[in-house]
Amino acid sequence: MKAGTRRTKPRPKGKPDTPLVNGGTGVSRYKQLATLFRRHISTGRWKLGEQIPTIGELADEHGVARETVRQALDLLANEKLIERFRAKGTFVTHHPEEQMWCEVETDWAGLLRTRRGATIETLTEKRNQPAPLVPDFTGKVAKGYRYVRRRHWRNEEPFLLSEMYIDEAVFKHMSGTMLASKTGLQFLSEVPGLKLADIRQTLTIGTADVLTAELLRLELNAPVAFMRRHAFDKENHLIFTGETIYRGDVFWLSMKLKPE
Repeated sequence: MKAGTRRTKPRPKGKPDTPLVNGGTGVSRYKQLATLFRRHISTGRWKLGEQIPTIGELADEHGVARETVRQALDLLANEKLIERFRAKGTFVTHHPEEQMWCEVETDWAGLLRTRRGATIETLTEKRNQPAPLVPDFTGKVAKGYRYVRRRHWRNEEPFLLSEMYIDEAVFKHMSGTMLASKTGLQFLSEVPGLKLADIRQTLTIGTADVLTAELLRLELNAPVAFMRRHAFDKENHLIFTGETIYRGDVFWLSMKLKPE
């Protein structure tokens, strides 16, 4: 991509308006700046093909040392979001959204699509387990559920952890091949004679605990997305419940809206 010529205007010198935090958050100042700079690109403040302010200008704007800015820009350069050109400056080359390939859709057909290039690793499997229930649960529970914990990989990087509880009477239709290649909802859609009457999902944003950080190769307290799903048959039996934890740096929620 050719470097552009238009230049992002730096803010006037004065009191920094960036609320960088020293200590106590577990996030270095340069990483805080990198997050801010990614936001500049995604919102269009720093446009594709546009030259960004110099290290000196950014240091003055945000009230930090030049080395702090340089470290932040190094992160963006490693992510291929910016590129440095000798004697010309630093330019925006990609949008962060282009790296957020783990798309989660909100319609049934979208949830059944397989992610290209992804593989599934089973970490734990237990028989006849009780399913975790929300406080206001009003459905009917099965005698026992098959508990399965899995990790999903792509390009040799883990991006998703899942915990599933599947009715044992339904799980008996699941082969080992399915367990290693299909998501829980994909499997349910293929069980002979199973009619799902109600499927619910909720999304919350949080941070990685010690185990999640280790399994997904993240820093402690890195952003993650929690997706909880519950599936019921026509008699209101809980057939499936589970939680999926997505890495926040690749998660992209896609919602199709229809005008009335």
